[in-house]
Amino acid sequence: MDVVGLSKELIRYDTRIPCGNEEGAARFLGRMLEAEGFAVDYPEFSKGRLNLIASKGLKNTVAPIVFTGHLDVVPLGDAEWSVDPFEGVIKSGKLYGRGATDMKSAVAAMTLAAIDSFKDTVPKGGVKLIITANEEPGCLGAKKLKNSDYPIGSASALIVGEPTSNQPLLGHKGALYLQARSFGKTAHSSAPHLGDNAIYKAARAIVEIANLDFGARPHELLGLPTINVGKFSGGQNLNSVPDYAEFTIDVRTTPELENDIIYDRLTSILGEEIVLEKLVDLKPVESDPKNPFVQMVLSLCNSHSCDKKSAAYLTDASVLTPWLGGVPTIILGPGEAEMAHQVDEFCYIDSIRNAYQLYMDIIKENN
Repeated sequence: MDVVGLSKELIRYDTRIPCGNEEGAARFLGRMLEAEGFAVDYPEFSKGRLNLIASKGLKNTVAPIVFTGHLDVVPLGDAEWSVDPFEGVIKSGKLYGRGATDMKSAVAAMTLAAIDSFKDTVPKGGVKLIITANEEPGCLGAKKLKNSDYPIGSASALIVGEPTSNQPLLGHKGALYLQARSFGKTAHSSAPHLGDNAIYKAARAIVEIANLDFGARPHELLGLPTINVGKFSGGQNLNSVPDYAEFTIDVRTTPELENDIIYDRLTSILGEEIVLEKLVDLKPVESDPKNPFVQMVLSLCNSHSCDKKSAAYLTDASVLTPWLGGVPTIILGPGEAEMAHQVDEFCYIDSIRNAYQLYMDIIKENN
C-alpha cells in the first residue's frame, strides 16, 4: 500500500469526536507495523479509544527520533459536503475527506516512512511513533498517557505531523482554556429588582475581557498572546431573571506571559462575580533555530528564509516535548492549515507523497 492508499484507508475510519472510536484505525495501523517488526502497544484513553505506540530498532545508547500524530477528527459541520467525507475521494490532484488535512495523511506518511526507513539502513537510535486519541479537544490522549506514567522513553527529536504545507514550523503558543460561570437569583421578569441577573454579571466580565490589554512584549517566534470568548449560554426562559450563565475563554500564551500569570490576572480582573475552571492548561513550544537537528530539517525543506516560523494552533507537542526532556521539535505535515476543520477538507496528493519523502530523508539524515 502506498502513502495515498493508506491515507484513504485511514479516512474511511469514522473517528469523529466526541465519540472518537479510534480503536479500529489504531489496530489497523498496529497490524501493519507489527508485520514489519515493530513493537506495538495500545494504551487506552477510554473504551473504544486507543493510543498507539510503535517502535523499532531502539537502543540503550542512542535515543530514537519520534513522530507523532492523532487519529481523531472534528465533526462534519452543518454545511453539506460535495463528496462522501469518509470515502477518501480523489479528484483534481486532491484527496478529500474528514481528516485528509488534519491529519490522517500525515499519520500515513510517518507510518510508511518509519517502516521503509529500515529497508536500506538501520536508523541509529531507531524510530518511535506516538499516535494519539482525542487530541482535538486539547491533547487529552497525550495528557492521559503522561498522567498515567506511561514509560514513554527518550527521544532525540520530535516531528509533529500537523498541517503545515510541508513547511517546518518551530513551535506554537500555549493554551489556557477556561470555563467561566456566574450565579444569581431567579425572579419574575416583571420584578427584576427581586432577582440577581447572572447574565449581566457574565456580560460585564466579557466586556472586561474584550478590553483586556495583556501588556506583553511580542515573542520573537510566537508573537503576542491572544484571548477569545467562544461560547456563551444562560437563562432558561424569556420572562425570568436568570440565575446562571456560563461562557468559555480561550487564551493562547507565550513565554513572555505564562499561563499561571494570565490565570491570576483574569481572576483578579473578573472578581468574585465569576468562577473560573481550568479545562486545558498547556505551555508554549519553541525550538532553537540554531539547533543542529532543526537546521538539518530546515535545509531539507529549503526553509532557511521561511517567514512563517510558528503554528497558530495547538499540538500534542505541548505535552510530549517537555515530557521527552525538551527535545528539538518541528511541526511538519502535508496538510493545508486553512483546510483543517473545513467542509470538503482535502490534502494535495503531491504533498502527501512529498511528506513521506521528507520524513524518510529526516530519518536518514539524523543518522
